[in-house]
Amino acid sequence: MKNTKGFTLVELIIVIVIVGILSIVAVPVYKGYTKKAMGTEAKSLIGSIATAERVYFAEWNNYYSVADSGDNSAYGAALRVLDVDGRNNKYFTGYTVSITGSDTDAEFTAIVTGNSDGGAKNIAVTLVNPSTDKPTLTEYYGEN
Repeated sequence: MKNTKGFTLVELIIVIVIVGILSIVAVPVYKGYTKKAMGTEAKSLIGSIATAERVYFAEWNNYYSVADSGDNSAYGAALRVLDVDGRNNKYFTGYTVSITGSDTDAEFTAIVTGNSDGGAKNIAVTLVNPSTDKPTLTEYYGEN
């Protein structure tokens, strides 16, 4: 009787095929979970914006518009008025807020877009807040 130890080539190939199939399934699922985890930072920031906008509306009967968060002067003004600072976030540092309508018919749309260098390049979260209805939150997790 022959005393052999170890694995045959067929057994090794079967293990490699099984690991390959598992990795084909697991990697896209993992990427989706990481994008959703990044999106929670955006939801937190957009929630802060919504709260600040409601406070501003209660005081001034209108919403505050942030034209371009990339412009330091516009973003600095938004920081002074809304007191929402995303610069310490890892994936979402800036935001834009656009206003439609006025007085009681006013609505604001806040958009938070991910940084290109942080891995959240194609993630965008949009909040549309009509004055008469519940806010609508739209998430977009784009291609890498």
